[in-house]
Amino acid sequence: MTPAIPLVLLALVDAAFSGFRAYAGSDARIRKHRATTRAALRGLAVGAVLLLAPTLTAAALLLTTRDQARTYNTLTVGGLGYLLPLTVYATAVLLSLAAYFTLPFRASTLAMVIGLGPLTLLRPFAIAAACLGAILNGGGGSALLVGATAGAAVLCVEPAVHRRWYHHVL
Repeated sequence: MTPAIPLVLLALVDAAFSGFRAYAGSDARIRKHRATTRAALRGLAVGAVLLLAPTLTAAALLLTTRDQARTYNTLTVGGLGYLLPLTVYATAVLLSLAAYFTLPFRASTLAMVIGLGPLTLLRPFAIAAACLGAILNGGGGSALLVGATAGAAVLCVEPAVHRRWYHHVL
């Protein structure tokens, strides 16, 4: 099984949330469903473009190596190691979101404050743990290079969306 598909899906969902976070707090209107949807789609679009960097990095590694099968296997093993910490992180985020959407107002606010807020701040650490997981699982330098490139791409979505569309709002 190639871990590329779940990793791309996680990255794109994260990009949509990054677009939302870039917009969040910049609009005091009560009804802003269209604006939040547009912000999420902007994040998704920027994320899709930025994910070309790790894709091209992996392709370059595969095209320039003498043993493509070995490099592919190394990247696959590293990708699985990269996926494990991100799956744990994504599960924690999904549990916090579920609590936010299903609990009464006060409890959902608490879920936001103690769950989603700190988890947003822990995103870079989750990516660092994923890079470490790629190495520890046997991915080596090539998996670390692709993983670090992917992590940098994902972390750049929110600032890019904010700078392009929302910097003047604050």
